[in-house]
Formats: sequence, structure tokens, C-alpha cells
Amino acid sequence: MSNGKITRRGLILTGLALMMGGCTVLQQAPLLSAYAPKRGPDPRYRRRRVPYSGSEPAGTIVIDTSEYYLYHVEGRGSATRYGVGVGEQGRTLKGTASIGRKAEWPSWTPTANMMRRKPRLVKYAGGVPGGLNNPLGARALYLYRGGRDTMFRLHGTNEPWTIGHAVSSGCVRLTNDDIVHLYGRTPVGTRVLII
Repeated sequence: MSNGKITRRGLILTGLALMMGGCTVLQQAPLLSAYAPKRGPDPRYRRRRVPYSGSEPAGTIVIDTSEYYLYHVEGRGSATRYGVGVGEQGRTLKGTASIGRKAEWPSWTPTANMMRRKPRLVKYAGGVPGGLNNPLGARALYLYRGGRDTMFRLHGTNEPWTIGHAVSSGCVRLTNDDIVHLYGRTPVGTRVLII
């Protein structure tokens, strides 16, 4: 190849070099979750263990809608903190509730109120089955008060870039990885405080 000619040997060696280089790049690429999309939330909303000074007992979920964080209280002065997306102004549940039901890959149907406010949702009036294209994501924790469904949820999302924003119709959304993590640690009956 040094004389400007393309030889079979040179072509094979070049192809092998390119393939080896490609393998190295693939091996150095980070592993992505099965739930991870191409664009995620701001890094400050990544799940982490943090100090916690509140008086709530271990196991309680505390959601600070103004800071876009959910805390799963662990006791002994610590909590796991998750970044969340919350309801648009005036559309977030406040106060206490409990987890009344749990679902994996839940289906979703917009409420009549949601379809009135956002007519583009009418096409989903028949519901959307669970899966990667479902707005509720990989898991849902259903918020109840007095034994009744509030219609508010803690759930995953197929739009993780919305974490850290007030964008939903009132539900609290987490990345799919985070809702799967929280779901496994949260039994039915868990107390939820939304501030």
C-alpha cells in the first residue's frame, strides 16, 4: 500500500484494524439500562443516598414538589433521593396519602379532564397498553386516601428529560430505572407525604 496501490492484503489489514478499533469503542461505551432512552434528566436528579433530618419514620416517602425530589426515608438520618417531574402549577396532590396498589408495566387511559384540557389526548381514550411507549413507564404506585384512588400516581416515564420540571397532569414521575428501584422497596400501605 505504500506505493499507492490497494492490495488485497492491505485491504484485509485495514478492515481488521477498523473492526478492532470498533470493538474497543464498543467495549468502552457505558452500559445502558434496558429502560434508558437516548436523552435523560439533568445529572443533579440522579438517584443517591443523602442525609435526611425529617421526623418521618423509615419507609415513608416524602415528595418535595418545589425542589423536584422524592425521598424514601431509610432512618438513622438518611434517605434515598430521586429526581422527579411533578404536576403543572395547581395540579399536584398535596398532603398525605398511601400506596393503595402497585402495577408493573401499567396501562394508561387519560381522564376526561385531561382530554378536555389537552384535546390531542382524545386519540388515547381507549387506553394505552403497558410497554415502553406508555406514559406511565415501567411501574406505577397508586396513591389512595381514605381507601379511595386519588387518580394520582408515582410512576415511570417514557420522557425522562421531563424530570426536574412541572409538566404532568398531577402525577409524580421518575425515570424508569428509579421507579423500578422504588417499587421494589415500597409495599402497599406505605405512607406518602407530598409537600
